Amino acid sequence: LSVVSSDEFEAKTILDDAVSELRERLGVLVFSDDGRSLPEIVGGLLVERDATVSVAESCTGGLIASRLTDVAGSSAYVVGGMTTYSNAAKEMLLDVRLDLFERHGAVSDEVAIAMALAVRQKLGTDFGLSATGIAGPGGAVSGKPVGTVHVALADSGDDVVSRRCQLPGDRRRVKFQTSQVALNLLRKTLLSASER
Repeated sequence: LSVVSSDEFEAKTILDDAVSELRERLGVLVFSDDGRSLPEIVGGLLVERDATVSVAESCTGGLIASRLTDVAGSSAYVVGGMTTYSNAAKEMLLDVRLDLFERHGAVSDEVAIAMALAVRQKLGTDFGLSATGIAGPGGAVSGKPVGTVHVALADSGDDVVSRRCQLPGDRRRVKFQTSQVALNLLRKTLLSASER
């Protein structure tokens, strides 16, 4: 039996009220207030909806799939992934058309969308998630500095949402933040689908 002092009780009440107010003000921006990681939250949402996901990655080099599969039980919703780092791999494994690279570059919404659609269709999942970008320190081109990333999410109806981000930091940080952006895009999509 533990005894809680009145000061401890008051502090906990103040903290709980502050958390509730932040959650109310920030809404969907808050993904966890109980210590669960973003991959755990996403996994829980996929299980609730009996949905599956596959991943096509370039700049993240398999990090998104790795983070998803760090969660025990993830085999229930992660079907597989492809790390297609080169344009040739994107073309060969994901059927990304050569003209997309020529017109838009590998780091573009168009390529991210093509990757997400292809991985979803090839692996037969409810969702296809993709990421392509410039993690650095080299690789910047005109209009696309280091930290430029594009993520896309395709659903079973082949509807696609994509995001372009400019992320700060070194290579490791850009890769991690890209995985966060991609996983959060999936989280928000799953949440909005449940509200319909």
